[in-house]
Amino acid sequence: MTPILLAVCAAASNALASVLQRRAARTVPEQKAFRLSLFLALIRHPVWLAGIGALIAGFAFQAAALSVGALALVQPTLVVELPFTMLLISWMFGIKLDRRSWAAVGVMTAGLVTFLASAAPGPGRHPPTSALWLMAGVATVGTVIGLVIVARLFLIGAGRAAVLGVAAGIGFAFTATFMKESTSIFESEPGALATSWQLYAMVLAGLCSLFLLQNALQSGPLVAAQPALTISDPVAGILYGTTLFGEYVRTGPWIILEAAGIGMIIYGSFLLSKSPPIRAHELAPEPTQEPA
Repeated sequence: MTPILLAVCAAASNALASVLQRRAARTVPEQKAFRLSLFLALIRHPVWLAGIGALIAGFAFQAAALSVGALALVQPTLVVELPFTMLLISWMFGIKLDRRSWAAVGVMTAGLVTFLASAAPGPGRHPPTSALWLMAGVATVGTVIGLVIVARLFLIGAGRAAVLGVAAGIGFAFTATFMKESTSIFESEPGALATSWQLYAMVLAGLCSLFLLQNALQSGPLVAAQPALTISDPVAGILYGTTLFGEYVRTGPWIILEAAGIGMIIYGSFLLSKSPPIRAHELAPEPTQEPA
């Protein structure tokens, strides 16, 4: 129960971070995308800095959750970030959610409960070997680069935001693998953490994922980027948990219920992203400006 509660706290913090960062990213000109100048423009926004503070809190809660729970348990729980995001948008901007929005939240919640109850994720049976780290790294970097190329060359607006959201979600899930290994090293031998490559890999992967997230939020509406981020992160997290750490997930007939749970999460995310009041707010034109 403890890792789930910590993961929910992480999701709430991440949701606040997304809303605040999107609010700042909407004011940055499109020509700054995929450039260091994007960060230089955003860092001058107090709202964006507040979002980074919330993101750091989310990382702390997530690290605490991963220190006591399996990756395949913690990452799926983070899907509650999406309903938290929509609720925050509703509260912060005075938007009244309709019945379909609340029904979508219910479907996502039921899907999460169904998946966790049927999969019953358990702790890992072994630490990742060097070969597994290498294969996971090559597959992750190749996938993320491919998604960025597609988004950059062939898509604009909501489509680009969604694809970059998937890339960021995969990146954050990969960051979580280094985070979990770093917490294990710290618990067994605290002095060895500073010299472990996993710690620095976590920082690098986290910064790259943050850069992808900022571009996703700057490219299109939050209702396009957030569902893609929210879904890709736990799906990738389950794959990393089972392949890298040998974490236990039920198989056999249970796969049917697990697939149904994931399907409900995806369907609920789709419904929530189509919420008329939130879409009307997110798609409303806003003058492009930068702080003085």
